[in-house]
Amino acid sequence: MGFSTTGLHRLHDVLERHVESGQIPGVVALVSQGGDTHVEALGTMRHEGGAPMRHDTIFRMASTTKPVAMTAAMILLDECRIRLDDLVQQWLPELADRQVLKRIDGPLDDTVPARRPITVRDLLTSTFGLGVDMAALGAPIMGAIFENGLTPDLPQPMPEPDEWIRRLGTLPLMYQPGERWQYQISHDVLSVLVARVTGQSLEAFLRERVFEPLGMSDTGFHVPGEKIDRLPALYAPDPQSGQFHVWDEPVGGRWSSPPAFQGSGGGLVSTADDYHAYFQMLLNGGVHRGERILSLPAVELMTTNRLTPEQTAARTALATDNVHLSYGQGQHGGWGYGMAVRTYRGDYAPIGQFGWDGGSGTSTYADPANQLIGIVLTQVGMSAPNSARLIHDFWTTLYQAIND
Repeated sequence: MGFSTTGLHRLHDVLERHVESGQIPGVVALVSQGGDTHVEALGTMRHEGGAPMRHDTIFRMASTTKPVAMTAAMILLDECRIRLDDLVQQWLPELADRQVLKRIDGPLDDTVPARRPITVRDLLTSTFGLGVDMAALGAPIMGAIFENGLTPDLPQPMPEPDEWIRRLGTLPLMYQPGERWQYQISHDVLSVLVARVTGQSLEAFLRERVFEPLGMSDTGFHVPGEKIDRLPALYAPDPQSGQFHVWDEPVGGRWSSPPAFQGSGGGLVSTADDYHAYFQMLLNGGVHRGERILSLPAVELMTTNRLTPEQTAARTALATDNVHLSYGQGQHGGWGYGMAVRTYRGDYAPIGQFGWDGGSGTSTYADPANQLIGIVLTQVGMSAPNSARLIHDFWTTLYQAIND
């Protein structure tokens, strides 16, 4: 177990090449296998230079929030405070008596009644009937989702949870519950569900049950003032020209104060070390340093495919239709609870690898077959493929660095 010296040198060189290209200001990468952990911190916090990237730089985790925040729901399952086939309307009455669009591109009032209520299982598998559907951009339902602030900062911040779920409840579903995998929105519904079941905010529950036991001291939904110097600017390059534009500044930016909505879909900030602790806990079957965080069956539910072939078709379409940005990451098969799960071998990573990528230029996966964890974090959003290319090259090179 462990990595070859030659392989780690090659990994360093590949990351350095991306930084020296001028398209990635800085990167922090962590690789771990069998107790052998190696960290690279290259480049700078800003596109124009300045302070160097550090091992403990704090990053906006974007959609790599999903695998971590999902743990809150899994703890509630373990404790029988929710059940997979419970109807969510007992906690979320706003989602009772759903109507479903007759056509995905049809008017919002052209609907039929839902064939059945929404269950907890539907939320955990992202199949409850609403989501960000790239194929439906321009349809009235997608316009209503954006106009109501139901997705992060598109085009406005999300409102506080009770108002958010109220607005969601005014819209019809796009598909029948359980019919189709859809991205994003189910995770944020879980944010509201966890808060209502526990009587705590999502962050308070995660901090008590996950972050503090795992030592994830730099993980949360905002960066306090005494740590703001460790948060880099986040860039969204112009997709045509490649010109760098600041999407979020550290001081006075979106993560400089507590948000109204603590989103399971993409709100966390964290570090390479914190995420390493979390993914190592999953590889350990739910245990961290002798303390059980999740049951082994809960971990297995999260990290194995939960989708039917019909549900998987929509997930595959999302990945393959955006291959120009994703460069293969997360495309190879199914979806567990909160993360991608590889069900066939499409590149260097084996079947069973689980994790996810983030639109802010983040990638976090664990591989049970090799007992491997890889984490690569940048401050370059995927409006252009710069960070996706780095992520692809990181994984390709990492798998060559494993000692035979």
